[in-house]
Amino acid sequence: MTIQEELDQLAAERERLVLPRFDEDIAWRIGSHIRQVAAEAAHPIGIEVSRIGGRLFYCAMPGATPDNASWIRRKRNVVERFYESSLIVTLTTELAGTTVLKRFGLPEADFVHSGGGVAVRVAGTGCVGTVAVSGLRQREDHALAADAIAAVLAEL
Repeated sequence: MTIQEELDQLAAERERLVLPRFDEDIAWRIGSHIRQVAAEAAHPIGIEVSRIGGRLFYCAMPGATPDNASWIRRKRNVVERFYESSLIVTLTTELAGTTVLKRFGLPEADFVHSGGGVAVRVAGTGCVGTVAVSGLRQREDHALAADAIAAVLAEL
């Protein structure tokens, strides 16, 4: 699959993953869903669900390290800067032959060129938060976050 084809799939996913609302309960459900999947697969990951301006859910699975929390923070910063999932921003800049950090002059200490931060979108509002996962490959991190949003959306 080409980068453009992957970006097209991610854009379609973005349009599907729009919540009717977002609050502490929904954040808990999303985070708990990821935690359950991670526990069953023994994934050594960190998980965060946040609203812009504050963390609502955080969990470090067995084997996760403090470095995962740093990657989560940097992925969240990308989402909050661009109101877009970090994998989309990463692939878009790769398609242009550069990185998020170089293209926008962002400090590596605060931003990362990696997927795994998925924008939380609410109908009629737009991006209001982030679901971020760190510990696997970037596409796997992204998929865990996106799948959890889809699972909770199906329950609402």
